[in-house]
Amino acid sequence: MTKQPIKNKPPTDEDLISRFQNDDLAAFDLIVHRYKDQLLNFAYRFLGNTEEAEDVVQETFLRLYRKKHAYRQIAKFSTWIYTITGNLAKTELRKRKRRKLVSISDMGFEDREYEIEDMKADTERDADEFLKEKIIQKAIDELPTGFKQVIILRDIQELSYEEVGKILKIPLGTVKSRVNRARLKLQAKLKGIVDKNMIRQ
Repeated sequence: MTKQPIKNKPPTDEDLISRFQNDDLAAFDLIVHRYKDQLLNFAYRFLGNTEEAEDVVQETFLRLYRKKHAYRQIAKFSTWIYTITGNLAKTELRKRKRRKLVSISDMGFEDREYEIEDMKADTERDADEFLKEKIIQKAIDELPTGFKQVIILRDIQELSYEEVGKILKIPLGTVKSRVNRARLKLQAKLKGIVDKNMIRQ
């Protein structure tokens, strides 16, 4: 019986950043391909604005390119890059508050390009899902920053409690407490609103 050839495992994030630190530009391209959608979704959820989210992600990769040697393998690469994006998103929020533009009302249908998955769904379902998504996003946007961060990282990005704690530099117990409180706040905001009958009126 002949042995099946062992397939090459895909490189880990740490492998790729190590290769990039040794001037392998193809490794940088692979990192961008692997993380751009995740980080865009994270930044969009945090900011509620597609254009700002794209700017944040672009700046994240620009910083990675310029400061590749800042990464040390004492931490997971995913934790490191999420931290950069999170910090940039928080900076953008502060700028927005200074400009007194705290609003999500400008979300248009074009902002849905990163959310729509089933392009064959019927029009009624698409409209229903869009409205629910918009309501949920608005509720998330209205959360205090500390709660918004944990709910996005834990429940939307599906990172572990431990990784959320490392990204935000807070104890594990604090992460769990904030997640629970954030969920309760969201439930209170969404109670009765997301029900299909109410959405369709």
